[in-house]
Order: sequence, then C-alpha cells, then structure tokens
Amino acid sequence: MRVFLDFEASSLKDGGFPVEVAWVFEDGRAESHLIRPADGWTTWDAEAEAIHGLGRDQLAEEGADHRDVAARMIDQLSGHALYVTAPSWDGQWLSLLLRAAGLPRHALRLRDADEAHREAALNILKVLGAKHSDEDADGLIAQARAHVLPETPAHRALADAEAERRVCLEVQRLAREAVRGG
Repeated sequence: MRVFLDFEASSLKDGGFPVEVAWVFEDGRAESHLIRPADGWTTWDAEAEAIHGLGRDQLAEEGADHRDVAARMIDQLSGHALYVTAPSWDGQWLSLLLRAAGLPRHALRLRDADEAHREAALNILKVLGAKHSDEDADGLIAQARAHVLPETPAHRALADAEAERRVCLEVQRLAREAVRGG
C-alpha cells in the first residue's frame, strides 16, 4: 500500500536531526510522532523552529524516545511503498533516526511522491483504456497540486503527509474524469 511520509527537522544545516515524523496510508490511517533528540543531536536552528513551531523544550517533554519511534516505523511501514516530497532531505532524517536507534539505515526505502502520483494516474488511464503518456500524468499531477495544496505548506509532518495523500486522491479523480471526457 502507498504511504505518504514527512519529517520536520531541527535544522537544514550539518548536524540537523529529525524532530517529528508522520505518515498517512492511502486508506487514511495515520500516525504522527514528536521525536525526543538522541544524545549528541544538538544542532538547532531558530529559523527552522520558527517554521515548524516545535521547540526543544516541547520535544524533551512530549517527544517519544527516538528508538521507540524508529521501531514503530519499522513495525508499521515495512513492506509498504513509502513516498516523500523531498527524498534527499527525508532520506537523511530517516537514515539518521534508524542509525541512532541501532537499526539498519536502509531498513526502509523512500521514493519521490511524484512517482506515486504518476503511477496512480497511469494505472487508471491504462485500466480505463485511455491513451496515455508520462506527460499526461504529469499534467494531472500539476493540476491536482494546484487544486488541493495550500499556498504555503503547514511545515508539520502530519499535515504535509496528508496533503500528499490528497494530491494522490485528486490525481486519481482527475484521471477518471479525463477518461470519461471531462
């Protein structure tokens, strides 16, 4: 099953670490976790905090142990197709989280969310017998993004993961509509 995932981080600079992770399954099931920093995770950027609104004190008080979050991710997400909007950044946070928990850094693999959207569009077009191309699918993705995404991302993991799920659902709706002639 497709799963849309997102991380928020302490900083985009060297030494930044994940502070929040959330995922949403295609069927709507979702989880979100604040992450208490591991020992040695100290890099903090006030600008990043201003964007996501998560403070160090909040993470210390409300965050789950990074090992527990990593174990939960392995338990819930193994065997599913995981999609993110920023594979290099999200992959960095995932790898750091898994390594800090003593788990293999490649235990979970991330793919670009646009791959999920393109696949969803092309599958519907193919099943319904429409002639199709990657360009057709990309046009549907752009249309869906323009229709369902807010102008400014929430910069909270759950809201951003849910937004990508909504894009995928809208791409599917648009593909069915395109086959029916509009």
